[in-house]
Amino acid sequence: MVKVLCRLNEFLNRLLMIAGGVAVVALMALATGNVVLRIFDAPFRGTYEIVSFLGAITVASALAYTQKRRDHIIVDVLAEKFPPRVLRLVTIASDAVVALFFAVVSWKMALWGRKIMLSGELSETLKVPYHPYIFIVAFCCGLLACTAAVDFLAKIRQKGAGKP
Repeated sequence: MVKVLCRLNEFLNRLLMIAGGVAVVALMALATGNVVLRIFDAPFRGTYEIVSFLGAITVASALAYTQKRRDHIIVDVLAEKFPPRVLRLVTIASDAVVALFFAVVSWKMALWGRKIMLSGELSETLKVPYHPYIFIVAFCCGLLACTAAVDFLAKIRQKGAGKP
């Protein structure tokens, strides 16, 4: 069961990384085009809003993949001092806390997105609904919670101590 969850999680992480890459390219193209058009006194309207939305997608889509690869900031200087068993326990506890925290963040963001959707609130300049972006970030936080939970389960099933 854990293997199936790991594969599904890996697939979703890769899919979101591709979406984040597309968002970065779109963000760069929009920002560059806006700078070029400013030279001719004809900048895009609403660039700030779109760049903000794309930036949120870019950052959120990388969360779970970063967790899976353990590319986030960790204090190696301190962690290197721990015996392998203690390091394993700390990593397991950390994964549990991350899973719980981001599950709550995802849930609260989804509630906020629903509230914005029901109220019909629109972005200030372009007047586009922005609740889909809130839902995307909520989904990405939920996937981060799932990734941490899968890591937690995998480490619990692991025998012996060693590097996480």
